Amino acid sequence: MVHSILGDKATRLFLVLGGFFVANALIAEMIGVKLFQLETALGLTKADFTLLGQEHLSFVLSVGVLPWPIVFIMTDVINDYYGVRGVRFLTLLTTALITFAFGVLYFAIHTPPDLGWWTTSSTLQGVPDMQAAFTSIFGQGMNIIAGSLLAFVIGQLLDAFIFRRIKRVTGDKRIWLRATGSTVISQLIDSVVVTYVAFWIFKDMSFPLATALVITAYSYKLLVALLATPLVYLAHTGVERYLGKERAHAMRLAALHGKDEQ
Repeated sequence: MVHSILGDKATRLFLVLGGFFVANALIAEMIGVKLFQLETALGLTKADFTLLGQEHLSFVLSVGVLPWPIVFIMTDVINDYYGVRGVRFLTLLTTALITFAFGVLYFAIHTPPDLGWWTTSSTLQGVPDMQAAFTSIFGQGMNIIAGSLLAFVIGQLLDAFIFRRIKRVTGDKRIWLRATGSTVISQLIDSVVVTYVAFWIFKDMSFPLATALVITAYSYKLLVALLATPLVYLAHTGVERYLGKERAHAMRLAALHGKDEQ
């Protein structure tokens, strides 16, 4: 039975796509505590602009945004071949696994540390207290965890819904429209939810500042969504070569007409 399941190309493909989907979402949550300067990373002069009365703004982003283009691509490919049901399953599974991971990290943080060699083992590297470093890096605030998880669930399910709506209008053509269109709308909601929940509601950040951060973060995600569009086509080409055009077409057709929901 197991051999017959794993022997099916469509099943193996779903496992591979789902694996990358889950892994990248989990990695993004783990590394999201670090902030970076986008302009500096690109070798550009740091921006300094005013938005909604908030002065000296620039593009300071969480490094958690770096793996998200892969999540965008995986979401669109899974939606195209496995339908909304496939995206919904992976979204809920990923949310459960991220929640589980943070639960394990919570207990790991509160486990009594070795006060001997380990605590000061990285002093020469500028880390005098390993327990404090461990807690600081992995002990992200509940406001960020709650905001990011809620944003992830809403954003992914909305992306899948919009993707299908566009596909039902355009048919099996215009991959760029359904891939980019669904991401552009869903990531706006994602940016709004994670910023307002994590900082405006839980951290008493001013509404204008939170809104300014939403706009700058969304601007980055919009640019990435546009730049990632050719990669979506590349992914579709790879899937068709792996499955064969006839089966790939049949799977897209089934997803288009909602047979994945049965």
